[in-house]
Amino acid sequence: MSAPGRRGPTAWLHDLLLGVRLSVAGGPTGWARLAMTAVGVGLGVAMLLTATALPTVGLARSDRSEGRDPGPDVTAAGPDTLLYAEADTDWRELRVEGLLVQPEGGQAPVPPGLSRLPAPGEMVVSPDLAELLASPDARLLVERLDATVVGTIAPEGLAGPRDLYYFRGVDSLAAGSFGVSRTDTFGGGGGPGDSGSLPAVLLVLSLLGVVVLLLPVMIFVTTAVRFGSEARDRQLAAIRLVGADTTMTRRIAAGDTLVGALLGMVVGALLFFGVGRLVGDLLPVRFSFFPADLRPVPALVALVVLAVPTAAVLVTLSALRRVMIEPLGVVRRGRERRRQLWWRLLPPALGLLLLAPLTGRMSEVTGELVEVQVVAGITLLLLGLVLLLPWVVQSVVRRLGGGGVAWQLAVRRLQLDSDTAVRAVSGIAVSVAGIIAVQGVLGAGQLAAIGRYGDTSQFQASVSTYREPADQLAAQVATALADAPGVGPVTAVSQLRTSPDTPAYVEMWIADCDGLRHYADLPSCADGDSFVASGRERPEVAPGATVTFDTDGDQTRWTVPADMRAVEQYDKLVMADLLVTPGALGAPAPEPVTYLAGLDGTDPDAIEQLRTAVYRIDPLAFVTGFAQPGNGLLGDFEQALQVGAIALLLIIGASLLVNVLEQLRERRRLLAVLTAFGTRRRTLSGSVLYQVAIPVLLGLALAVVTGGGLGALLLAMVDEPIVFNWAAIAGVSGTAALVVLAVTAASQPLLWRLTRPDGLRSE
Repeated sequence: MSAPGRRGPTAWLHDLLLGVRLSVAGGPTGWARLAMTAVGVGLGVAMLLTATALPTVGLARSDRSEGRDPGPDVTAAGPDTLLYAEADTDWRELRVEGLLVQPEGGQAPVPPGLSRLPAPGEMVVSPDLAELLASPDARLLVERLDATVVGTIAPEGLAGPRDLYYFRGVDSLAAGSFGVSRTDTFGGGGGPGDSGSLPAVLLVLSLLGVVVLLLPVMIFVTTAVRFGSEARDRQLAAIRLVGADTTMTRRIAAGDTLVGALLGMVVGALLFFGVGRLVGDLLPVRFSFFPADLRPVPALVALVVLAVPTAAVLVTLSALRRVMIEPLGVVRRGRERRRQLWWRLLPPALGLLLLAPLTGRMSEVTGELVEVQVVAGITLLLLGLVLLLPWVVQSVVRRLGGGGVAWQLAVRRLQLDSDTAVRAVSGIAVSVAGIIAVQGVLGAGQLAAIGRYGDTSQFQASVSTYREPADQLAAQVATALADAPGVGPVTAVSQLRTSPDTPAYVEMWIADCDGLRHYADLPSCADGDSFVASGRERPEVAPGATVTFDTDGDQTRWTVPADMRAVEQYDKLVMADLLVTPGALGAPAPEPVTYLAGLDGTDPDAIEQLRTAVYRIDPLAFVTGFAQPGNGLLGDFEQALQVGAIALLLIIGASLLVNVLEQLRERRRLLAVLTAFGTRRRTLSGSVLYQVAIPVLLGLALAVVTGGGLGALLLAMVDEPIVFNWAAIAGVSGTAALVVLAVTAASQPLLWRLTRPDGLRSE
């Protein structure tokens, strides 16, 4: 014990070291408490370290992706140039990316990961694509690519280990034709790599996902350092009995907490290096990474190293403010302390003030400042949930009463001390609220993507071709679609445009009535009808106006009929001003650039047959299956967030279990006394279930309201219709409820052991 009157850093250090000694020399009970704290903090630190490595993972993927992209375009052919074209395709739910290469000389550049350029009819593929092509059910994909695999791409030529990528040698590319470019290098940033900023929906999803995955982890870490707090308080009372004052006691408690936090950081580092490298195998292909990419950013690691012990000490000292540790025991202040509501509403109100100005403007405003504003707003709203939950639980349980013995035991325990239960439930509530918000934004984005395809009752896919000569290619595509198994009705869509130099640009789409119904809601239609898109009415397309279209120098004049009707297009991004049937054009329609195709719903490979037939004619054609919007970024975001959500719920479930086990150990003598007086174990088990379920149900109710409101606000920000995904809400809430049941079941063995008669023994 430090000498009376000692002040300054020496006293601080002495008391902290005493707390450390008491923590590691506390016997089996102290060691169990220390182990629980270390494991709890370690799980949270492992996730935080994984988050600190995400920037390096993204940078490594980006560097390798840019390295395999063709460099800037060059105009003149030479011995060191090659022609290339991007030829991506889809297989089932997978995206297969590829590049057609055609060297123009013996010194043409070789992409990273290849020892030489593939000759015509040859193909070099990624390891995962090679495995896919070798599988028995990939026959159509093998027919589609139609090349001999002569090697695999080395890691330096892959963005991630699970890439589905190929380089295919050809001799049919023509300089200057659609989709064909010329370069003399790779890695110059001039190829088909991603460019531009994320769409508003994806940006909001990214920022929301970061907050949803990290905020509960921080709550979990701060909860873990409070494991065994009641036993620690009794130990501090004994220290007070031998002469320690209140200030000294707090410093000793800080030292005791530091041991668990520091040991937890060691456990977290071991988990990160041992398990973190397996995360890449669980993520979608677009986010997969090599184990060597998982390198934490030193500055962020330093932040975690400083933040975790600091937060642990601050949480401990804050908790001690509500406890009177006296030489003869511990008295918990606030037996009837009523929590105040007003200040708990300030963080969510501030969050609303940050997010509300962005309503309907996320696609217009960009920059790091906006991203910080969104993250801060989301964080404050979810923190408001954490602050409101203790007030809600106290307000509700204070009014509960009656019921059976198990119910009364649980309610009375919560009335006396709801803090311990609320600490564990806060993480679940924040996780559920965040996941509900994510699912709301994600579901709205997917519905919008599906809605863009319009009426899919007759046509379930589209094919767009832009290569020359258009007449020959159109005839080949039409024949291929007619002969493809599983492909039903096909209709052609042609386009006419005014000259780009025209002050008022006008675009016309020509198709039969079935084709036009795919793009717009037509009240009625017959050959000879014409329509104008709602919102695009202007003098240039007014009844009686003459529009001059220009197709490669061939001009077509068309007079807008007087009986033309306005119709609502399904896809607001479509640039068509006029929708016209062939009979209304009054002249031969140009060669079609788009074909709408129906698919046999009983043939699961119909879309693959269509893709294969089109690819073998024109690898650069765009084939879109209307029933598979998940092949894009939204589907990948959904899978990545699901992985994070599952890991998060598992960690929170472990936290809840440790919390319940801790409370049972703290009350082992009371439980033994109740059993000795005839209380059935089934009654005690029910009380444990109620004690866990009441805070969780209240937390879930608050989480549904908060998550639904946050999701609606974010949808308003990205200007999407507000739709609540009730199935996702029920699924997430049900999963959380299952976690409660699992925790209760897992606590039963300890409960039965603690209720044996020898639990009455005291030393």
